[in-house]
Amino acid sequence: MKVILITLGFAGLCYAFYKVYSRWHLEKNMDEILSSGAVILDVRTAREFAKGHLPGAIHISLGTIREADIPFAKNQPVVTYCSHGLRSIKAASILKARGFMQVHNGGAMNDLAQRLPPSQR
Repeated sequence: MKVILITLGFAGLCYAFYKVYSRWHLEKNMDEILSSGAVILDVRTAREFAKGHLPGAIHISLGTIREADIPFAKNQPVVTYCSHGLRSIKAASILKARGFMQVHNGGAMNDLAQRLPPSQR
């Protein structure tokens, strides 16, 4: 019983940490960025992408983003997302290092989906 309670407590603590962390790292004006026609970039694995993704999302997995041929301009707004929000932070950093100027972390797919304009859902 103790093990179950400790496990549940730890899981709750991890979830709370993620929520606070994501609030600090997500763009405050994400709704405006998405409404402006930003590219939505899914950086999950091909298997995850095949199981489901946001409408109109482009897929480039985090594992290939360093050498991938990027199909959009370096000055075009881009919003990265993944399943939990950690890979999207790394992908945004890599894209910025490659010279992309308007890269934004969208965090977890479910969180970003809620912020999409109704026309993009």
